[in-house]
Amino acid sequence: MKLKTLLLGAAASVALAPAAFAERGSDGDVKIIYWQAPSILNPFLSGGTKDVESASMIIEPLARYNSSGELVPWLVDEVPTVNNGGVNEELTQITWTLSEGILWSDGTPLTSEDVKFTYEYCTHPEGGCAQVTKFEGVTSVETPDERTIVVTFDGPTPNPYGPFVGGESPILQKAQFENCLGANASTCTEENFNPIGTGPFTVTEFKPNDVITMAANENFRHPDKPAFATVTFKGGGDAAAAGRAVMETGEFDYAWNLQLAPDVIAEMEEGGMGVPVAGFGPLLERIMLNNTNPSPELGPDERSVVRPHPFLGDPAVYKAMSMAIDRPLLVEIGYGQAGRVSCSWVPAPAAFAIEVEGCDVQDLEGAAQMLDDAGIVDTDGDGIREKDGVPLSIVYQTSTNAVRQDFQALIKEWWESIGFEVELRNVDSSVFFGGDPGSPDTFQKFYADVEMYANTFNGTDPQAYLGNGLCDKNPRPETQWQGENISRFCDEEYDALHRELSATADMEERSRIGKELSRMAFERGMMIPLVHRGRLSAHSNTLGGVDLNVWDSELWNVADWYRIEE
Repeated sequence: MKLKTLLLGAAASVALAPAAFAERGSDGDVKIIYWQAPSILNPFLSGGTKDVESASMIIEPLARYNSSGELVPWLVDEVPTVNNGGVNEELTQITWTLSEGILWSDGTPLTSEDVKFTYEYCTHPEGGCAQVTKFEGVTSVETPDERTIVVTFDGPTPNPYGPFVGGESPILQKAQFENCLGANASTCTEENFNPIGTGPFTVTEFKPNDVITMAANENFRHPDKPAFATVTFKGGGDAAAAGRAVMETGEFDYAWNLQLAPDVIAEMEEGGMGVPVAGFGPLLERIMLNNTNPSPELGPDERSVVRPHPFLGDPAVYKAMSMAIDRPLLVEIGYGQAGRVSCSWVPAPAAFAIEVEGCDVQDLEGAAQMLDDAGIVDTDGDGIREKDGVPLSIVYQTSTNAVRQDFQALIKEWWESIGFEVELRNVDSSVFFGGDPGSPDTFQKFYADVEMYANTFNGTDPQAYLGNGLCDKNPRPETQWQGENISRFCDEEYDALHRELSATADMEERSRIGKELSRMAFERGMMIPLVHRGRLSAHSNTLGGVDLNVWDSELWNVADWYRIEE
């Protein structure tokens, strides 16, 4: 949906599934498997999709995006716009009104104070919040009464739908989390593992990196939902086992993120127990470039903080690394029709996607020549080039997954053919994406030179997502290693251009600025984009109501799922 249209017009209403069940809890247990196991149920303390999506069944935002990318009301009756008076003419303020009678799962009322508290929780100066870019530009959140929330920005904000919108920015209960502000946030184990929510399910037991059991929320606002009485949410294993568990054995009802080769998916589908579902959103597989020094010779609080990196900041180095990659081959072996070559940080929607000449062509000779021309050559005959006496020796890490290890092997070969030394490392996905500030192996800590993963964002406007490249959004000790500027990229021109985007209403101009920010991320050394990935999951033949959503949590409408009788 175009931003200007959304601001001026009435928001869409939530599309509900057919009335396939008569009463809450009538369909027994639903079994979900995420082979990247959730490690926490508080998305403000983890940027991992697995954590955001599992939590979305329990805690909810004021509004979210449906499977068509339209912003729809969730805990409110309507999305505020200029036309309905919810957004002021100056575009500096948005007013939300909670729907009447919404209860937390403990039976207490949801109020505007909970929403205001959520803002205070994420923006606390002594804390670390993985989703702090959602609140960029917010100067205050006021609560004139129990149902009204007034969010004020520091200037005209054409896209005021960052705070409290989408699965990455849900509402926390103040009564439960009020002692978890700032530095205390990560110590609140009970709260982070068992959040009280307004969603269709409540936590019965949470075993980090293993299994979550849930039960239908008896205080859920829709009296006949959810259809399922309980949820078994299994984590761990690998994508292949998850796919087989749905499509071949029927052991599970839903499997997420089947990052598998296309022939493997086709073979699984022949099992006859389930079907794959796919859709293209903004999901991009990329290699992040560390702009700081990850040397183990530095202390644990200095690694990936001290600037600069010994050689990755040289454009000749990172551009040669990009030129050496055969992206069409990666797409072919890794994703088939579920992948597309891309060098755009934001590959969708199309209004924000850039085209980069040569992105789809591997040029090993050109890459080697670029390094030669920059004087980065092998001076001692060991096959490894040096820059200012420092060998181009890199640690290349990613999560454990068959497709990613295939990518690693190929890219290592290409990079070593142009004079790099490459050490491969893979980390269990539950740990890598877990966000534990005490672990040295998280993607936020980035104790490596380059790391590969995929990321996406909620909705169809990438303003907050592009804000992840701002200088002050880097994970570091004082933020408890939270933050989404994983590369520690810092460019004053980038920051200034993002401020311009935040104040621009015209869609053509927003598109132009967004594309330029994406281009800067590629050309100035934040990342090496690889593949625009489709989201591919699978559900059993007996599970109804599934509506794959590439713009929000994949589990956005789990309250509408039901059992199909065979």
